Amino acid sequence: MAKLLTVTLEDSGTSLHSFSESKMATLPPLPMTRPKLMALARQKLPCSPVTIPRSQLIKEKDDIDHYVEVNFKGLSKEEVAAYRNSYKKSVCVDLLRDGHHQAFAELFALAEQWDALREAAGLRSLHWPQKPLEQQPDKLDRLCHHLTRAEAAERKGYFEDVYKNLYALACYFNNSEDKWVRNHFYERCFNVAQLIKIDGGKKEAEAHAHMGLLHEEDGQLLEAAEHYEAFHQLTLGRIWKDETGRFLNLLACEGLLRIYRLLSDKMLENKEYKQAIKILIKACEITKEGSDQNMHGEASYYLGLAYLAAGEYDTALTVLNTYSKISTDQDDDLSLGRAYEAIAKVLQSQGEMTEAINYLEKFVKLARNNFQSLDTVRASTMLGDIYNEKGNYNKASEYFQQAFDTTVEIMNMPLMEETKVHYGIAKAHQMMLTMKNYIESSDLTTLGYLLSWKETRSGIEPHPVMGEFTSSIVEGVSQNSEHLEELSRFPDNEKNT
Repeated sequence: MAKLLTVTLEDSGTSLHSFSESKMATLPPLPMTRPKLMALARQKLPCSPVTIPRSQLIKEKDDIDHYVEVNFKGLSKEEVAAYRNSYKKSVCVDLLRDGHHQAFAELFALAEQWDALREAAGLRSLHWPQKPLEQQPDKLDRLCHHLTRAEAAERKGYFEDVYKNLYALACYFNNSEDKWVRNHFYERCFNVAQLIKIDGGKKEAEAHAHMGLLHEEDGQLLEAAEHYEAFHQLTLGRIWKDETGRFLNLLACEGLLRIYRLLSDKMLENKEYKQAIKILIKACEITKEGSDQNMHGEASYYLGLAYLAAGEYDTALTVLNTYSKISTDQDDDLSLGRAYEAIAKVLQSQGEMTEAINYLEKFVKLARNNFQSLDTVRASTMLGDIYNEKGNYNKASEYFQQAFDTTVEIMNMPLMEETKVHYGIAKAHQMMLTMKNYIESSDLTTLGYLLSWKETRSGIEPHPVMGEFTSSIVEGVSQNSEHLEELSRFPDNEKNT
């Protein structure tokens, strides 16, 4: 029987455990050669209880010692320990026995932090359902495999291999559950990358990119900007590429533009216009160097909006016209529509309503051609506001109706409520103009029309002198009543009524 158990244990030491692809980054299986104690401990994992009281553990330990002493005198202490201890303890013992003290210290510290975060987060957190590290043998194996190789490489001074193993761990833990572990290894990669001198700074540049992402996700924008700036500086003039074939310098420009935009948004919220403009000018210069016209156009767009917020309308028009030209050259209708909208806002602020209307009509046309419903609503509402301010209530009602009809098509209830109010106000202005003309006429015929409308609250007869103009208003009023009937069929309005 002892021989049979020994053969079974030796066979189990050569087996590989398949990695779970649903909970961690997909990486190829590692050809792991586990120490004897780890291999023995690995075999007993499926039979391990989840939680065992301490008193029961002590009793079982004594029973196992007695049983082994009587029946299996041929078993070694290692084989007994493999069945007695947890898998995590077996891994740690093997690390210390093989002389990997740094790997042991880092693994033990990560396991402690893992449990501390889970306990501190509480029952309702995302960390709580996650198993403790000692109950996840796949992750323990992966940590043990790369940490021991990183330690061995560090002793020999092979810092590229150290970086390679630490970066593999960062990629492995790149998921929502283990993001803090990924960040830990990103920081380790950054420290090691400073020691690599034979690649011209490529690993250091990559490490700065990872640290920039880490700080960006944590909302530390200034720290992220520093790392992205260093990333950009190291890749300037280089033709380095990442694993997907994209140039690192282009990725640096994208990261800087994204961070500068977020920083400028906060500055504009605090009315720090000069600082926001300064940082966006820097973004424009950097994206121009990157020879990516779309990126340069986007930077120009944000800079133009900053000038608009600061009240520098002439400069805003110049910058936004640059964005419009780039969008036209790139045959990008969506970006061109954004340019027309921004230019119209500048012209509207300058009081150039006719020019603003021209650009907004172009914007509406582009939005319809590209089936951009929300853009259509926004542009139509802006046109309705301009015509309403000018007193052209017929045109205002026409564009507000377009906006309202579009929201009905896409079933956007919040926008539908908003455009319904605009549409109703424009219709009220139309009717107010008709009523004003009737009252000013001061004859029996118009008085009869007014009394009739007051009784029915429906369409009002056209004034015999006003002719076609009043008829169009009456037609609009009847259309309005049809839209209101249509609105009453929606569930939200049924509740209100």
